[in-house]
Amino acid sequence: MNIKIHSIHFDADQKLLDFIDSRLKKLLQFYDDIIMAEVFLRLENVGDKENKITEIRLEIPGNPVFAKKQSDSFEESTDNAIEALRRQLQKHKGKVRRV
Repeated sequence: MNIKIHSIHFDADQKLLDFIDSRLKKLLQFYDDIIMAEVFLRLENVGDKENKITEIRLEIPGNPVFAKKQSDSFEESTDNAIEALRRQLQKHKGKVRRV
């Protein structure tokens, strides 16, 4: 799986990039036909404490899957987005098996 990580309005440190990479690779346990993952890390300039947004788009055969989560840390928003993607992949896998 090819992984592209884009950080918008800030520079992500290597620890965060490694964290995202390891979490994304765990998705291969649930669905092994993931072609590419594109991650956007956004830092919004709002007064709200929950200003860190993670958007993840997975290219899989058929339609791509997408998740966007907002939290007070990138690690938490990444975990929430990956959990949403895991559910989507399992649902997609169930549909593919029925056909």
